[in-house]
Amino acid sequence: MTLINAITALDEEPKDFSHLVRRYELAKSRRSGWEDTWQECYDYALPQSGDFTRSYQSGRIRTERLFDGTAMDAVDQLAASLLGHLTPPWTQWFGFKPGPDLSLAEAQALAPVLEDSAKIIQAHFDRSNFSVEMHQCFLDLVVGGTAALYFEESDPGSFSAFKFSAVPLSDIVLEEGENGFLDGSFRNLQLTLLQLKDRYPNAELPSDIVREGEKDPQKKFNVLESILPSNGAYDYTALLIEKGTPSELLSGRFSTSPCIAFRWMKSPGDLYGRSPVMKSLPDIKTANKVVELILKNSSIAVTGIWQADDDGVLNPANIELVPGAIIPKAVGSQGLKPLEMPGRFDVSQIILDDLRARIRHSLLIDKLGQISDKRMTATEVLERSGEVALLLGATYGRLQSELLTPMIRRAYSILRRRGEIPDIALDGRFVALDYRSPLARTQAQRGVQNILTWVNSVQAMGATSAVDAHRTAVFLGEALGVPSDLIVKEIVKNDIP
Repeated sequence: MTLINAITALDEEPKDFSHLVRRYELAKSRRSGWEDTWQECYDYALPQSGDFTRSYQSGRIRTERLFDGTAMDAVDQLAASLLGHLTPPWTQWFGFKPGPDLSLAEAQALAPVLEDSAKIIQAHFDRSNFSVEMHQCFLDLVVGGTAALYFEESDPGSFSAFKFSAVPLSDIVLEEGENGFLDGSFRNLQLTLLQLKDRYPNAELPSDIVREGEKDPQKKFNVLESILPSNGAYDYTALLIEKGTPSELLSGRFSTSPCIAFRWMKSPGDLYGRSPVMKSLPDIKTANKVVELILKNSSIAVTGIWQADDDGVLNPANIELVPGAIIPKAVGSQGLKPLEMPGRFDVSQIILDDLRARIRHSLLIDKLGQISDKRMTATEVLERSGEVALLLGATYGRLQSELLTPMIRRAYSILRRRGEIPDIALDGRFVALDYRSPLARTQAQRGVQNILTWVNSVQAMGATSAVDAHRTAVFLGEALGVPSDLIVKEIVKNDIP
């Protein structure tokens, strides 16, 4: 499938891409210090993903050393909770509203147009593979601390204009820009000849590559894709790295980056993010070892350890401990008898329960999970939601800056160029983003509660003239995520009592 944007024509003269390959190798060497940590996190929390050693085969079972599934279950729940709190499927989790530079009349006239544009973009998200790939990105985010999403444009006439692909952390190499975001990226692809022709239909492939690919259709070739910032835009280059000399497959320029990289938590001086699994990895490994020891102790408790006299009659090699078995022994000998164990292993369950509780707490399962008590009051639910907002405040702010805003800007740019939405710049002055996800609404809920408490108190005092009812209603509507075309910001004089 092709990458659709302004693609430049390939020059006939060969270009020197050695500087680009060196830049990739330098960025990859800076990433190498993280690979052992990532591999260990994936081994214990998401064993079927993440291969930084290139030693695993596709489909191979990787759970031989795992005995406790608490971390794997918690990772799945946290990723699903993030998807539901930030980008819930089939729900309008974002919108557009008039910016602060517009007058009241201009804002009132533009609001319905912006709401229709938001619904069009949301429809393209819903018809695409966004939910599937976004969930995979959240899994990588929780385990590795960094995730990357490729946001490409589909071919004209496709069911959706958007096409997403979650890039494994093992295949992406990132660079940090001057603004602190992960602007530059290198992606390593292994493609067959058919996949090369499908992804780069206009590329002139070397004749020896074509012969090798036709001889062995399953043979894969190494491709390096780079997306690097340049003068307010992004330069895209795809290189075929085979037999020493890189050859250009495709090049172009994007106004917004199709590679969106984001992090869970960033430490000063670090390029890649840190994950909650990294924080709880000691408890995860200890719990895994404790369960392993419990299973070994259980096998001993079931089968036992036995001893027998060497009386020339009893042969331990021929004994089977099954019901109804008759074991011969010499007259006067003790035969086969169990060996008493020196102690018990009951304390292990206490340790294991404590470890599992700490793992769930580190991965926020006790905060983001389902409400188990059906008798919770409205105040308890509100306080619980407020606590979730406080816990995810820093993470949500980073995801809003590194994931949500670039992704919506990218979608807005694609559909605006296609003519499906009005040609209005999404610059924050004339058109502003409005986040309406459940987590965003939770963060605004406390401010709404404070306003309502104040209004009720003023009305109880009888000082209703101190409340501007219209402006209060406008504020509450914006805080609760009400579509902007339903909010009348202009005050009609005839409606004033």
